[in-house]
Order: sequence, then structure tokens, then C-alpha cells
Amino acid sequence: MPSLDHAYALILAGGSGTRFWPLSRNARPKQLLDLFGEGTLLEQTINRLAGLVAPDNILVLTNTLQEAAVREIATMLPAANIVAEPAKRDTAPAVALGIGLIAARDPEAVMMVLPSDQLIRNTPAYQAVMRDALATAAHADGLVTIGIRPTWACPAYGYIERGAPAEIPGLACAHAPWEVKRFREKPDAELAAQFLASGSFTWNAGMFVWALPAVIGQLAAHAPELAAFVAALRAATDLPATIAAQFPKLTPISIDYALMEKAERVLNIEASFDWDDVGSWLSIAKYLDLTGVENRANQPLTQLDSCNNIVFNARHGTRIALLGVDDLIVVQTADALLIANRHEADSIKQLTELLPPELL
Repeated sequence: MPSLDHAYALILAGGSGTRFWPLSRNARPKQLLDLFGEGTLLEQTINRLAGLVAPDNILVLTNTLQEAAVREIATMLPAANIVAEPAKRDTAPAVALGIGLIAARDPEAVMMVLPSDQLIRNTPAYQAVMRDALATAAHADGLVTIGIRPTWACPAYGYIERGAPAEIPGLACAHAPWEVKRFREKPDAELAAQFLASGSFTWNAGMFVWALPAVIGQLAAHAPELAAFVAALRAATDLPATIAAQFPKLTPISIDYALMEKAERVLNIEASFDWDDVGSWLSIAKYLDLTGVENRANQPLTQLDSCNNIVFNARHGTRIALLGVDDLIVVQTADALLIANRHEADSIKQLTELLPPELL
């Protein structure tokens, strides 16, 4: 793999996390919360890189609303490595900003792009996969993706269809890469079942690894607006001024649409580590304590004739009691109380659109 000096990580930490209201808010979304008593997801993401990427080479990209909270958490990184986007422009402009910042520092860099809101507990297995991904990116003129082996026919994830094993001269690694045939968007349940049965699909985890020359070349071929922005950052004498002037003008688009689905060569490495995108309260539930009849709670709970409920109490010193209720999500914070049918968990995002601004 590339030396530690040339390995970089760009951590994307600007999501809204509305599915976890009322615990998550615009200024402190999911990745900035300690949901499991193990530190925030952002803190865990940074700590997983210890020994793999030097702290000076880890950049965190957030937004102005969340910048203060990110700085409170990421004190182990240089202050200059935390960058706030001046406008919301989706993942492709965000990744291009990271590419430009890293290219301005080190044209020989091999970089990882990592979400900040995923739960991964097996750090040795994670580092083994990412080390092989860095080595693959350094040897191959292609863009590397990390795929998660599907455990069920989930219609909520994007999928990556793999082709033949990749042939890369000089590469020896335990986690061998595969050629990617194509990216598949979120399928319906029937198509997801077909993907699962075929055995040739992985979930798209949103983790990417590439050498700078490879990704800059692909941007020039398929996303010239972003390539021009990267070039401007590399040549800038005043980086903050260049970002402030040019970033808000970029077209909002995801990195999958802008680049990954168009690139000439994409490689896929299947993860051997545990992975959970903890996308809703239903995902959180399995990490909470079991009490009574299939009730899950983060604090002591009093319950009678109640089952299959999810209870998260952020008001320490208070008690929640359930009587004769089933299939609820109950979340209590200092200023709000959510009571929802657990089968409507995906609609919490829509509910937040009806709330007064001071509760967002």
C-alpha cells in the first residue's frame, strides 16, 4: 500500500439526519450523537483510522451549521483539517472539494472517501480491507469501491453488480478486487431478491478509494465542472476565498451519478467487517437493551402488557412507563417527545417538515 505519508482520508460529515428526530437536529445530526455509549459516530470514524492514516492527513468536511459541533468532537485533528462547505451541494461537489484540498497538499496522495455516520466495530478487519483498497488504488488505474455483502433483499440501498475478478499486475492482497459491471439504484423488493439470489451484488456503502491522478483524470472526462474546480483549488493562493467564490456555483449532484456510474474502470472490494448504516430508529433498536416482551430501551423502562416498542430517553433522571401499547417508537428529549408507530419510521423525515423551526 502507499506509505502512511501519502494515505489520506476525507470524511463526509454534513448530513441532516432527520430520521432520528427529535434526538438529531440540523446542528447535531446522527453522526454527531453518541447513540451507543461508545462515542459519536464521527469520533468512531476518525479513531478507526489510527495507524492507517496519519492525523495530519485526515480531513473532515461539514457545513457551517454543524462546524462548531464537529470541532468539539474532532479535537484529535489539526483545526485546519476541518472544512465547512459554504453551501449545500450534494456529495459530488463535496468530494471534489476534498480532492482539491488534498491535491494542493500532496499530488501523490491515495485517498479514501468515508461516510461519518456508519457503525463499524471490528476495527482490525476494517483496517485490513481499507489497507488492501489503498494498495489496489495505488496499483490500478481505476476507482475502488467498498461493497457490503447483502444479508437480505433490502430495497433501500444502492447495489453494485460485480463482473470478473480484476487482474492487476504487482498487486497481492487478501481482499481481491472485482471489476464492476454497473451500479444499480435502489430496487423494488422483487428485484432486490433477484440481486441477493445471484450472489454477484454488494450493497454500495458509499466508501471510495482512489489515487489522485486516476480520479482527476476521470473527473476531466466525465465531470468537467468539478475538474475545473479541483484545478482552481490546486492553483489557488487563497484557498478559503476560492472555495467561497466557486463552491456555491457548482451543480448539486451525487458522486455516484456524476462520476462512479460513468468511470471507465471501477473496482469493488467486498468488506469482511461488520457494517450498519443505522438509517432509522429501527436500526438503532437492535443495539438497545431488551426488556419485557421484545421492548428495546436505552434507559430503565417500566412496562406492562406492552411489546415490540422502541424507547430512547435522553432526559436522564426521568422514567418512561408503557401500559397496553405495542409497536411504538417513543423518543424523549429536553424539549420534544416523539410517539410514532414503528411501522411508520421512514415517515419521520416527513413529520419534521411540519415542525416549528426552533425544533429542527
